[in-house]
Amino acid sequence: MKYSQLTDTVVMISPDQFGFNPQTAVTNVFQHHLSLSEKEVRDKAMKEFRNMVEVLKMEKVRVLVLGSRVGVVTPDAVFPNNWFSHHQDGRLVLYPMLAENRRRERQFFNLKNLLSDVKINHIKEVDFSSDEKKGLILEGTGSLVLDRENQMAFAMESPRTTKREFDRWCLNMGFEGIFFHAQDSANIPVYHTNIIMSIGREFVVICLESIKSQTEKLLIIKKLTAAGKKIIPISLKQMYKFCANILQLVSTNGSSIIVMSRTVFEALTSGQKTSLEKYGKLVVVDIPTIEAVGGGSARCMLAEIFK
Repeated sequence: MKYSQLTDTVVMISPDQFGFNPQTAVTNVFQHHLSLSEKEVRDKAMKEFRNMVEVLKMEKVRVLVLGSRVGVVTPDAVFPNNWFSHHQDGRLVLYPMLAENRRRERQFFNLKNLLSDVKINHIKEVDFSSDEKKGLILEGTGSLVLDRENQMAFAMESPRTTKREFDRWCLNMGFEGIFFHAQDSANIPVYHTNIIMSIGREFVVICLESIKSQTEKLLIIKKLTAAGKKIIPISLKQMYKFCANILQLVSTNGSSIIVMSRTVFEALTSGQKTSLEKYGKLVVVDIPTIEAVGGGSARCMLAEIFK
């Protein structure tokens, strides 16, 4: 089976209970308190979310919107790519998560119904979520950055990504695993792999500066180059602006787009933008509240669905 790197369909989950999550802030230095009330934060996040949905729809991306779970508080539900991933062979994977209140975000039955509405019915559930009880964590395509075409998975060790679980995932899913280490400016592990790298069909944006081991760095470069990817490096300073937290998609009419936040767009150099524009239209969304309070950017808000 030939696998596609890009899709024209994504699931997004509305930030109905969005807010600062103290449970995740322990491992995420990108989260910040704002001098706003909880309601103001939530209202701003909801407006940003709705605007992003509309921007993507205007670019002819099929956006499937699911509400947050009712009856439980899930401040980070707007980042669905951490609890599930969908694959072209029909597998839908559920993941073990670190924060207890993030585990409440999972709503497999509602997701399955949503997908059936767009004629995606042949779903094979693969459930790793119970491994979180053993302290084995792998937070979806936050922990995993996938080269789907070449069946390679990249992951960096952190409290949210354990090697044992990564190895188990690769074995079960048939991916070659490349496991490495990356640190921020304070030499603390970056919380998710998708903060330091994004793989597109023809390119990869990556913060090589965060990978201290020369051996690991050279291996990653070798693997990406062999896969035919153009490497677009970003600096550690740009990493803090979420410059690797982007996602290449394809519209329903076949054109390539690269989704990024306004924060990212303004932090990229003109040369980096020119390089990226060779591979797709840069689609910019304004999500400053979600970024600041939630500590994640545009890629984190998008869970890819493959037909």
